[in-house]
Amino acid sequence: MRWPRASAPAWPVHVLYLVASAVLATAYALAGDAGRPVVYTLGILIPFSTFALAIAVGHLPDRWPWITAAGGLVVLLCIQVRWPGWIGQRHLGQAEGSATDFAMSAAHLLFLLGAGAALRRRASQDMGGIIDMGLLGLCAGGPIWEWVVQPRLPAGSPVAGQIMLLADLLVMCGVIGCMVRMRTMPGRGKATIVYLAVGSALVLAGQIAGTIFENRVISAELLLLAFPPMAAAALHPDAPGLTARPQGSTRAAGAHLGWLTAALCANPLIAAVQAVRGLQSTSLLLPVGTLLIIPLVTLRIRQLSTQRDRAEQTLAYHATHDELTGLFNRRHIGTEIDRALAEVNRGELDGITVLLCDLDGFKPINDRYGHPAGDEVLKVVASRLTAAVRDGDLVGRLGGDEFVVVCRGAHEPAQDRITAAVRQPIPVPAGVVSVGLTIGAAQARPGENVDRDVLIGLADMAMYAGKAARRTAPSRR
Repeated sequence: MRWPRASAPAWPVHVLYLVASAVLATAYALAGDAGRPVVYTLGILIPFSTFALAIAVGHLPDRWPWITAAGGLVVLLCIQVRWPGWIGQRHLGQAEGSATDFAMSAAHLLFLLGAGAALRRRASQDMGGIIDMGLLGLCAGGPIWEWVVQPRLPAGSPVAGQIMLLADLLVMCGVIGCMVRMRTMPGRGKATIVYLAVGSALVLAGQIAGTIFENRVISAELLLLAFPPMAAAALHPDAPGLTARPQGSTRAAGAHLGWLTAALCANPLIAAVQAVRGLQSTSLLLPVGTLLIIPLVTLRIRQLSTQRDRAEQTLAYHATHDELTGLFNRRHIGTEIDRALAEVNRGELDGITVLLCDLDGFKPINDRYGHPAGDEVLKVVASRLTAAVRDGDLVGRLGGDEFVVVCRGAHEPAQDRITAAVRQPIPVPAGVVSVGLTIGAAQARPGENVDRDVLIGLADMAMYAGKAARRTAPSRR
């Protein structure tokens, strides 16, 4: 039996998370300079071990996102082995541009790629909302960098180090915003998303604390506390639902143009505030932040445009098609008949034939087997009518069990073939049924000046005459 089961209680995971956090924080605070690298290494091994365990027992069916995230933990572990005292010393958040800074950014990138891969299916249901919250997170990162982090960086910090630190901060803010949005979406995995968001927020807080606080223990503790929620995310009974596509429809995201406006105005607004305050320092926020924001804004605009195009196509389809059968509806068929009659009257078309088709024996099927069986019969009949007519002929549903075929040209429609196709047995959930078909035909040729109502009326009279003749004639099978 797979462990932990989806029906298992979640409180043991919560308890383990709190206990692990308390133990790690206490141990790090009490350990000396020699013992703290060991505590930090053990903190890295906790989520790595839980990831491996959850994957091994089959608790995480979609393994690759978690394996990718585990790769980030391996990079952190390598940093600890190569530079064991780096976290404990005041290097974090100093934008030194060193190999350790680069390795730390690579580790964060791997973990974020894993989280993004795990959430891709859930995000696809509300891509607009995800982009909006990502933009909001990026906008929030701008003021944090400009007014909290950058003023406290050591003098002479290299540009490469500042770019790495800024990009890491902005991406973290954007990812946290995306996770907040995903938490509001329906489906399983919400507790796992919360744990991942808490871990990301602690990493972000640790980076900021490394810049603004002289006490190096604070930033190290915050980074250390990011590992237990990562471990809890993989162990939670709801974790398999993280990569499952939500069932049913999700709440459609609104346009949220305010987010887009904020994203576009954030950098210029910060630059304006700096100018008003008389600050002369050159900011990395404008070029780097814009490089991250503009692609997302472009993606959001494209997504909105795609949504609009799809909505227009859907409206156009429903305006001309029957919802149940997918055939043309009464309005569209009437328009096509009018167009064809106009061509006939102008001599551009040598004729038009209208076939009114009424099902025989349909009502007893509805009464005996129910409306779902009746709907299935109508859909099958629609498919058979479409297959039996000639290319270029139009098939529509007038309503109920009445169908219409519009044949352009003076050719004789294959009524016998249509009737034989419809009379074939039709399987329904409760058994096999069959229906008959009565066809009434009417033609219009050049010079007759027949309008649509007259043409349909003639076809209707022919159809009812056929039904009357069938009632008085011996049954033929």
